[in-house]
Amino acid sequence: MHPKRLESRLLKAVVRANRDFGLFEEGDKILVALSGGKDSYALLWALMQLQASAPFKFELFAYHLDQGQPGHNPAPLEEHIKTLGVPYEIEFQNTYTTVIEKTEPGKIYCSLCSRFRRAILYKAAARNGCNKVALGHHRDDIIETALLNLFFSGQLKAMPPKLVSDAGNEMVIRPLCYAPEEELAEFSEQQAFPILPCNLCGSLDSQRKWVKNLLTDLTARTPHLKGNILHALANVTPSHLLDRTLNPVYTQGAYLADDLDEEDAAPVPTKSKRLPILQNQVSPT
Repeated sequence: MHPKRLESRLLKAVVRANRDFGLFEEGDKILVALSGGKDSYALLWALMQLQASAPFKFELFAYHLDQGQPGHNPAPLEEHIKTLGVPYEIEFQNTYTTVIEKTEPGKIYCSLCSRFRRAILYKAAARNGCNKVALGHHRDDIIETALLNLFFSGQLKAMPPKLVSDAGNEMVIRPLCYAPEEELAEFSEQQAFPILPCNLCGSLDSQRKWVKNLLTDLTARTPHLKGNILHALANVTPSHLLDRTLNPVYTQGAYLADDLDEEDAAPVPTKSKRLPILQNQVSPT
């Protein structure tokens, strides 16, 4: 793809994300988490373009966490940031040793590693006066996470473009939520970003790798598949799901769940209440 067209597509994806989810506001100071991978480099580039043209002012602060992985050298990333003139911090925290010690043999490191990293990011944001943390997760990350939760955790959830922490004082944003991974990879090659490898796990965990391969295979047969999945995450019909907290009709009636196994429990009919008719609904087939 021509470089100018690719730049335009990526910027439009970020602008659309901001329009849909309200990611940037006047007076924001955004910590941009730089892992040294293609996605975070592209994220910083896109935010700098928007900063220059936005009708309101917001600040950017680049941040890289050196987790003490063997052979990790952040010097190329630091040189890149210096050429951009963005204020930055590179912090060393030896989480590598802790993750190795606390992870059972044969288990993947990603979950524990990400929890450590997120906690350190929040502290770095507070220390540097940033009210938001921008992460480089893209469209494919969100789709893969949704399928991973569906297949292996029994949950319908993904990565939200905007998330407030449990404590309520940190906000995470994902401005690349509409950007396809293949376009970010092509953009990274065109820009010749100095990519830093992740040497902690060496590769993606087997479940995520399986989901990624599955999506690649299905997309070859149905080109618009990923777009449809992403659209589905924003087009939810709670009345057609089984979550009793989302659909009040499920709470109308008593259940003998105390004396029966969960799979055998059945609703007790009542004469005083009738279930309301859902208007303009097409029965699922």
